[in-house]
Amino acid sequence: MASRTGVNDPDLDRRSANFVPLSPLSFLRRTAALYPTRPAIVHGSRCLTWGEVSQRVARLASALVARGVQAGDTVAVMLPNVPAMVEAHFAVPLCGAVLNTLNIRLDAASIAFMLEHGRARVLLTDREFSAVIGPAIAMLGDAAPLVVDVDDPACLIGAAIGQVEYEDLLAQGDPAYAGSLPADEWDAISLNYTSGTTGDPKGVVTHHRGAYLNAVANIVDWGMPRHATYLWTLPMFHCNGWCFPWTLAALAGVNVCLRKVDPAEIFRLIQQHRVTHFCGAPIVHGMLINAVGTLAGGFGHPVEALIAGAAPPAAIIEGMERLGVRITHVYGLTETYGPAAVCARQDDWELLPIQERARLNGRQGVPNLMQEAVAVLDPETLQPVPADGETIGEIMFRGNIVMKGYLRNPAATEACFRGGWFRTGDLAVTEPDGYIKIRDRSKDIIISGGENISSVEVEDVLFRHPDVLLAAVVAMPDVRWGEVPCAFIELRDGVVGDADAIIEHCRAHLARFKVPRRIVFAPLPKTATGKIQKFVLRSQLKSSEALQ
Repeated sequence: MASRTGVNDPDLDRRSANFVPLSPLSFLRRTAALYPTRPAIVHGSRCLTWGEVSQRVARLASALVARGVQAGDTVAVMLPNVPAMVEAHFAVPLCGAVLNTLNIRLDAASIAFMLEHGRARVLLTDREFSAVIGPAIAMLGDAAPLVVDVDDPACLIGAAIGQVEYEDLLAQGDPAYAGSLPADEWDAISLNYTSGTTGDPKGVVTHHRGAYLNAVANIVDWGMPRHATYLWTLPMFHCNGWCFPWTLAALAGVNVCLRKVDPAEIFRLIQQHRVTHFCGAPIVHGMLINAVGTLAGGFGHPVEALIAGAAPPAAIIEGMERLGVRITHVYGLTETYGPAAVCARQDDWELLPIQERARLNGRQGVPNLMQEAVAVLDPETLQPVPADGETIGEIMFRGNIVMKGYLRNPAATEACFRGGWFRTGDLAVTEPDGYIKIRDRSKDIIISGGENISSVEVEDVLFRHPDVLLAAVVAMPDVRWGEVPCAFIELRDGVVGDADAIIEHCRAHLARFKVPRRIVFAPLPKTATGKIQKFVLRSQLKSSEALQ
């Protein structure tokens, strides 16, 4: 009798005709061939078409290869939202390398650590950041990467510190360079560093497959049309701009660049270019609402916006609706390529009062289309918590839109993947309709303006001050930033507290956005074993209100 293999015949194998590794590089190839004359990037008076971008990407990729960049090498970028940043998202993976987008708000020591840990071969940097990059490069000595200056005409400060200028480097490249798709869609495409509660930042490694899928999920879950016009209010360094550089290539859309968040400029660009979509933390939306009194009211056409970092309060939703902006709340982490869950709106929500709509829209929601699952599980048994809106568990993800792991940190990788799920450290409930809602954070992370701040990192700096005996840093609600650090300090005997001196000490050792906005001198609440009770401090500040 013949062997029964069913339809899963081993002779029906993968081959080049029926299997191609998923990579967002395919988006650029298709769009450049199909829409070569359509606008791709707008920056000030400059406009690049998709055909021009494709050639510039090829030039950069080939020039990097000529400078010794090989498959698997890291190319770092310290750039605002400028054309070179969009181009790097394609050129670096086109030559097989891995893109490391650096947080432009970090200090020199943090940048030096990331460049060394990521083993960057090349660094593209804007002149604006020369005061930080210069000392960081000096710290690395002979291990420093090749530095390429991006001389953006819109930048009026800083100095050239590199060995070659970006446009000169492109002139050395080949506009016909084809590059190749990755041999394996599991190959790394990007490296992003995320703050942890202890120790050095962790390097999150993501792959081509996940970048491709999350870029498509952005389109489907947000209902984005072909040729959408997107304003870069979200930093592209943050989770690769939530994969939107690749999304816009898939749509043959327009990237409208914005170096710095400025409400007046945002209003002007949205109206001038008829921007259809933008993303941002609550602070960005709040700034626009607060600026309405001095700027022309509304945009004159419908605009969609994603919001993440904290749940949008009713005032934000109502204020943005008055501007003609429809908000969608999303949730995710660097480890999930940015948002991998969405508070998918239901049609009947639109009929509800604003306060109830705000409550419903303020939840973390459900998995996006390309993510297999997001669930609230008991962290010990890994069983789902009841959908009662009361029982607390940990938010966990599973699927193709989850990182490969942490670079050269197997212990952290194993810990976060224990049990076959990615453990976020965020505590939540599942509501009766299946949507999840964060209740607290198990990690001591403060989310300020969409950026993560490790309270332990700030505490370590405070402990270095000679007057400080004990210190605890917790989130304090802030109208503008959502949350900011507040430091509770117990002083050494006989010392009189000087808040200004403490803040200046922090400024000397931390990026400015990590410096505590408020200093409270008082004995710290402790357990019988001497552990500081941060929940008491949070209660005093009512910081839990920022998470509702």
